[in-house]
Amino acid sequence: MKGISRFGQSGKLNPRYIGPFEIIERVGKVAYRLALPTDMSNIHNVFHVSMLKKWVTDENQKVLRGEIELQDNLTYIEEHGKILASDVHKLRSSMIPFVKVKWKHRSVKEANWEKEADMRQKFPYLFRKFEKEVERR
Repeated sequence: MKGISRFGQSGKLNPRYIGPFEIIERVGKVAYRLALPTDMSNIHNVFHVSMLKKWVTDENQKVLRGEIELQDNLTYIEEHGKILASDVHKLRSSMIPFVKVKWKHRSVKEANWEKEADMRQKFPYLFRKFEKEVERR
C-alpha cells in the first residue's frame, strides 16, 4: 500500500483538498451541496462545513482534478519528482541513509525524507540525476 493514498484520509502526502467546486445550495445549518463533475458521481455531493475550505488564489496550494488521476476506488498513486538532499541518520550501532524527495505535485516545503534503499529499489534513475547534480557542485 505504500505510495497509494485514499481520497479523504489524512496522511503526509494525501491531498488536503481537491477542487475548487461550485456551491449549489446550503443544506441545513452546517452542510453544503457541491456541483461535482460527472466522473466523481460516486461521491456524495453534500459536505459538512468543516470539510470545505475557502478557495485560495495561490496557485501553488491548489490541486487540480486533472493533475491527480483518481481510480474507481478513490485512490491515486503519488508520483516522484526529484531528490533534493541526502543525509545519514546515525544510531548506536548502525547508520541509515535517507534522501529528501520532492513529489511531483507538491511544493518543496512538502518534501519528505525516505529511506535511500527503498527509493533506489523503486526509482533508480532518480539517483543518476541526483549524482550528476552533486558532481557539478
